[in-house]
Amino acid sequence: MAGGLKEVRERIASVQNTMQITSAMKMVAAAKLRRAQDAITRMRPYAEKLQVVLSNVSGSLDSGEGVFSTKRETKRILYVAITSNRGLCGGFNNNIMKAIRQEMTQTDAECHVLPLGKKANDAYKKLPELNPVGFEDDAWQIFDDLNFDRAQIVAEHIMAQFEGGQYDEVKMVYNRFVNAAVQVATVENYLPLEASEEAVDAAPSNDTDYIFEPSQDEIVERIIPNSLKVQLYKGLLDSHASEHGARMTAMHQATENAGELLRDLRISYNKARQAAITTEILEIVAGSEALDS
Repeated sequence: MAGGLKEVRERIASVQNTMQITSAMKMVAAAKLRRAQDAITRMRPYAEKLQVVLSNVSGSLDSGEGVFSTKRETKRILYVAITSNRGLCGGFNNNIMKAIRQEMTQTDAECHVLPLGKKANDAYKKLPELNPVGFEDDAWQIFDDLNFDRAQIVAEHIMAQFEGGQYDEVKMVYNRFVNAAVQVATVENYLPLEASEEAVDAAPSNDTDYIFEPSQDEIVERIIPNSLKVQLYKGLLDSHASEHGARMTAMHQATENAGELLRDLRISYNKARQAAITTEILEIVAGSEALDS
């Protein structure tokens, strides 16, 4: 019985240590979430408004104007998989993998994956059949120091691949931040350019007569690439905030589960200890009665 009590005590100590770790990780994730949420909250209105403006301007351009608006027969698709560098965030990363697999089953085109984030890079290195791609700047390390300059390099690389005809479509797959408890795995068309449903709903009539300054060609040459860079950066910020929200929620649940397990272990320990004490008392009484007789 003493051996059983020792094992329970060791389990209680182990669960207490785990509970302290998960509680600390929850607090760290909450602090990081606050900063990441502020970043995407500031960025999202600008990115969405830029997309609306681009949608309106595109409606004033000639059909097929601009290399990034060119629609070709879909033979090769690039999926930009945006995940985190670390785990312990529930189904955050797996949801991206599942979304990409589901997309791949719905097309006969040749599919490739550009991983952004260590978890995506590690996963797709083990799955060569999914054709992981990369380039010399190690894009998968982008979350080591997330900023617009690094996102811009990745966006330029993607645009160059599309412009050169290596890919006919590019889709961005990321977790869209809703709140700390809700993150939605989103598959977003990145190239070729097309108006999103939000942009169409928010945009005024395409009958608007636009005056281009300095020129229509320069608008196409500068605004569209800049918009694409902003959209990729928004996706990265969305994913970054979603990661901390998912980790905070996962660690909160883990802490609660550890608390429940700890209560059950303490009840088991107290019952076993009470049983051991009762047994010892019975043995003492039995021995005393044997001596009296």
